[in-house]
Amino acid sequence: MIRLLIVDDQTIIRHGLKSLLEIQSDLTVVGDAENGEKALEKIAFLEQESQIPDVILLDVRMPIMDGVATTKQLIQDYPGIKILILTTFDDDEYISQAMNYGAKGYLLKDSPPEDLAMAIRAVSKGHTYMGSGLLEKMLHKPSQAKTTTPVIPSQLAELSIREREVLNLIAKGASNREIAIKLYISEKTVKNHVTSILSKLNLRDRTQAALLASKLN
Repeated sequence: MIRLLIVDDQTIIRHGLKSLLEIQSDLTVVGDAENGEKALEKIAFLEQESQIPDVILLDVRMPIMDGVATTKQLIQDYPGIKILILTTFDDDEYISQAMNYGAKGYLLKDSPPEDLAMAIRAVSKGHTYMGSGLLEKMLHKPSQAKTTTPVIPSQLAELSIREREVLNLIAKGASNREIAIKLYISEKTVKNHVTSILSKLNLRDRTQAALLASKLN
């Protein structure tokens, strides 16, 4: 059973999410909070009750303590908890900041319930999940400083030709299965390449790899 904490400043959204999620047999909502400060208090209480959440659904825009600040604090205090950011198309900068602090998933608030459940299951296993359209939007966001040269890790030169091909496909949003089909290799081989790429470039997950690769195009 995956334990969830819902953090959103709008009561109707918290209640609506709870109703949608508890239909799923493998999901249970152990609490909710209206901002980051209340969420931290709630988690401390749940920890004492041995009900600490596995995944936190976190609104990015909240008063008192927003999703970015909350993500930073949560990762420091509770590194085992996975964070799924609930966002809108206007929150590009928030997404980037939350990503840098360790959030594992990013989903639009108006996503279908089945996508939300899928995202929760993915991040609970440690995978990075970015909702439909968000990765493409981040990758194709116009640069604010065309005159500056992006900093590219020197380790990039260590990547093999095949690893660069995989990295390029990751940047296009391709899944492991799609990469395997495209390059005529097994999914296991793709996973090995992805692990090697992240290790050589000192990156945390494939989303960071995709954002880095986009700077090379």
